[in-house]
Amino acid sequence: MKQKLNIDTWKRKEHYLFFKQMEEPFFGITTTIDCSKGYLKAKELQVSFFSFYLHKVLVAVNKIECFRYRIIENEVYVFGQIDASATIMREDNSFGFSLMEFSENLNIFSENMIKETERVRQTTGLFTRDFGENLVHFSTLPWVNFTSLSHARSFTFPDSCPKISFGKIMDENDKKTFSMSIHVHHGLMDGYDVGQFVNLFQELMNQ
Repeated sequence: MKQKLNIDTWKRKEHYLFFKQMEEPFFGITTTIDCSKGYLKAKELQVSFFSFYLHKVLVAVNKIECFRYRIIENEVYVFGQIDASATIMREDNSFGFSLMEFSENLNIFSENMIKETERVRQTTGLFTRDFGENLVHFSTLPWVNFTSLSHARSFTFPDSCPKISFGKIMDENDKKTFSMSIHVHHGLMDGYDVGQFVNLFQELMNQ
């Protein structure tokens, strides 16, 4: 479900109109997340760490309203639920796009994620199913402890989905960390909103 946002009464109207005309309206940051407690919690709950932290990403995304905004045919809509399209690697090192549907329940989410991962691994090609607009684009680079990240983008394609990526888990001084990159449409949110997301995600990982 989605609802059209009234741009004329929106406090971000001027910001939206300013940034949406740009060839590259996205901005991004890279930060470091402490995943020590989350890593142990995933083991305790007997779920994969990948499904654990992707679930926490989606919990945070769905709690912060502007992360549920999408631009469709020059109108801004607010979606009731956001899912993730995650890249899934196959045995031949190619990858396909998946659809990880959000559920508040971690066990349900994890079970659905296992099924979707296996489905993608049995396919070929990049686009393995139809996708909606209510997504975040999600990827991991578990081989690299990156300090910045850029994305391939077509400036002529009307894209407003946040892009969230994670790097290699690093062990140092009995602490586990990984890098997190977030790219978002500046017409829909600002640095304050990204900061809220990062802080909420860290809180969720620490629970």
